[in-house]
Amino acid sequence: MRARSTGGTIGVVTLVLAALLGSAYALGRSMVPEPPRQPTGASAQVDGAQYAEQPADPAAPQARPDGTGTPAAGVDPDAAQPAGGGDGPFGSHASTGSGEVALTFDDGPDPTYTPQVLEVLRAYGVKATFCVVGENAQDHPDLLRAIVADGHTLCNHSWHHDVLLGKRSPDLIRADLIRTNDAIHAAVPDARISYFRQPGGAWTYPVVSVAEGLGMTPLHWTVDPNDWQVPGAAKITATVTGDTGPGAIVLMHDAGGDRQGTVDALRRILPDLTSRFRLEALPVGGAN
Repeated sequence: MRARSTGGTIGVVTLVLAALLGSAYALGRSMVPEPPRQPTGASAQVDGAQYAEQPADPAAPQARPDGTGTPAAGVDPDAAQPAGGGDGPFGSHASTGSGEVALTFDDGPDPTYTPQVLEVLRAYGVKATFCVVGENAQDHPDLLRAIVADGHTLCNHSWHHDVLLGKRSPDLIRADLIRTNDAIHAAVPDARISYFRQPGGAWTYPVVSVAEGLGMTPLHWTVDPNDWQVPGAAKITATVTGDTGPGAIVLMHDAGGDRQGTVDALRRILPDLTSRFRLEALPVGGAN
């Protein structure tokens, strides 16, 4: 009887230990964070590069000048900013400096949306400024030629929409900007490239300095309808028509994702803006 009792006691102890070990394992698993879920929807996987969806430096403020004095993405609002020739962050230009309004289109050229944007601008006799990505310029030289043939101004927007370009060494920044200019000139050899726009508006002193050293004016913006977030034509239209005033530089996109909403909004925006302002491409010689 004693041996049977001892065996029963050992069995109970074994079961208790197994239960405790199982609970400890489950508790340990619950404390390990799950891997991040892959994004779904339009920004997860669509045809073509998703330049505009690239986030700026996550440690940097995400606001930008919109006429209310909010800081630019990538700019510490408490840090002293170097003096420059413009009214934007780090001496970039955030207005035309006159009563004229400038429309700008980023991230192209794109074979689906750039021709539509050109068609609408042509219908209203409006000239604009196109900030082109180097690899897209290389892939679509015919569209670059169409942009220039219509009298629009060109702007360098880096080779691959590198949001962190301003944090790289001056040599790497310079190589990126020259590579982009070379791709543009391969399509339109005589075109002037008078502007550079930093992707994400993440300006730094080195990127401004290098751009100016290459003869390009650092170009920021005044009005941003966040059309890269695909808010719909109605919201894009309301923001642009409501926020644009004399001297505004308006930021929109003709590439980097689904830009049909921007094209549709442009058809509503132009009748309003042309009735109130003179719309012109930024001067080929750069901003004053």
